Amino acid sequence: MLRVSEIRLPIDHPPEALPAAVAARLGVAVQDIAEISVFRRSCDARKASALVFSYSVDVALPDEAQLLARFADDRQVQATPDMRYHFVGRAPAGPGSRPLIVGFGPAGIFAALILAQSGFRPIVLERGKAVRERTQDTWGLWRRKVLDPESNVQFGEGGAGTFSDGKLYSQIKDPQHHGRKVLEEFVKAGAPEEILYVNKPHIGTFRLVGMVEQMRREIERLGGEVRFQQRVSGVHIEAGRVRGVTLASGEELAGERLVLALGHSARDTFEMLQQAGVFMEAKPFSIGLRIEHPQALIDKARFGTHAGHPALGAADYRLVHHCRNGRSVYSFCMCPGGTVVAATSEEKRVVTNGMSQYSRNERNANAGIVVGITPLDYPGGPLAGIALQRELESRAFELGGGSYEAPAQLVGDFLAGRPSRFLGSVMPSYQPGVRLTDLSTALPDYAIAAIREALPAFARQLKGFAMDDAILTGVETRTSSPLRITRGTDFQSLNVRGLYPAGEGAGYAGGILSAGVDGIRVAEALTRDILQAGPG
Repeated sequence: MLRVSEIRLPIDHPPEALPAAVAARLGVAVQDIAEISVFRRSCDARKASALVFSYSVDVALPDEAQLLARFADDRQVQATPDMRYHFVGRAPAGPGSRPLIVGFGPAGIFAALILAQSGFRPIVLERGKAVRERTQDTWGLWRRKVLDPESNVQFGEGGAGTFSDGKLYSQIKDPQHHGRKVLEEFVKAGAPEEILYVNKPHIGTFRLVGMVEQMRREIERLGGEVRFQQRVSGVHIEAGRVRGVTLASGEELAGERLVLALGHSARDTFEMLQQAGVFMEAKPFSIGLRIEHPQALIDKARFGTHAGHPALGAADYRLVHHCRNGRSVYSFCMCPGGTVVAATSEEKRVVTNGMSQYSRNERNANAGIVVGITPLDYPGGPLAGIALQRELESRAFELGGGSYEAPAQLVGDFLAGRPSRFLGSVMPSYQPGVRLTDLSTALPDYAIAAIREALPAFARQLKGFAMDDAILTGVETRTSSPLRITRGTDFQSLNVRGLYPAGEGAGYAGGILSAGVDGIRVAEALTRDILQAGPG
């Protein structure tokens, strides 16, 4: 097949316009096209008055070699690459040590799935609960202000990504098309097929719940085991090699290969690993606030007169500003038509995040407005970033009144440096509620100054962004892991053989898709290690 890119059509084009445009591009008759499938579709909204869809399509034609020769200098006509997933090997026959996986978020799920599909029967240890029970516990915080520290937005089946917009795009380099494997497995588990071709696919929380359950059942069908409410309290290391784990219950499990797919909020586990001597280092992350606007305002700013068009859905945005004080401020985890949610996993702390359903039909758009920080801002070793996060989250709890309500402020008041006393036209969506206050003490001075400079700059890129009645809610601290469990080119810990750090918590991913891809890569590395070592 041939992949033909940059086929541009109006957003209202009829179905037959696409094959006609492809045929015209290649100089062939429409009837010569034996098969056509969309590989990617994106909306070019750079000119709100003239929106177009841009397509990349895979086409089956007679004499494809001759066509390729004719378009040899045209990068927009290429041979379709082989995107099928190729397993690196199969488990040896006979009994052998079963791989252990700690954590069942995207990285843990895909590490377990690949290992199970390869015949290795992994054992997954997840500190939280199964996704249905976890959902009830999460609603307990949102509706009743009751936090379960072991079952919440951060901990439980599916990981933190389950309570998010379910975004499935990434900027990682992926020459082996592992991202395609992730998307195809999601489709098998119940995701809409459109995630295979839309430019910025998303699923939404409700669909993710069912998909995660289906993937767990597939892992178990293939001989894997998923155990919930199994917090790992110790790692056995002998002569620089993993030998097993101890659970909080006191049970011990032997194993010579351990995947750590912890997620970015497993703070007690990070502390345990440091005490065990596992090499870790501090890494940059970001802190900030979450902003809400009417979704209609964002749609109008992005799509102009096309706002509300059913083919476009709710508009998103991506903004960056480089400040005079040397800081960079950017939008993070933008959730069109979504809600701001309570995302803490520790008592007496407040953390925000964003969530959308597949429909993206809530009244507000929200996004984190965050400031990049580095270990120079929090010196003190690998766990210093966690200490800063806890300090800011505790301060947010106090500013919110000490009841898991979040501190909030209107943008106009924030820019003017005065406390907010009354809401305007934008109703905050955060549950269990907000308390209006002054957010100037919610973050370090350099972060507040940077955000105050960035908001008017963003308004020059997106009309209305700095509207007085927009709502800022604090704080956003769990943007990524504040540390890295550093690994080598073999994907194993630098100083502990058999230990495979994976995903967001290990500092090697930043979202559902990239974490899933990282889980696959770790599973492949573990498979190669087993096959090289032989059975046993």
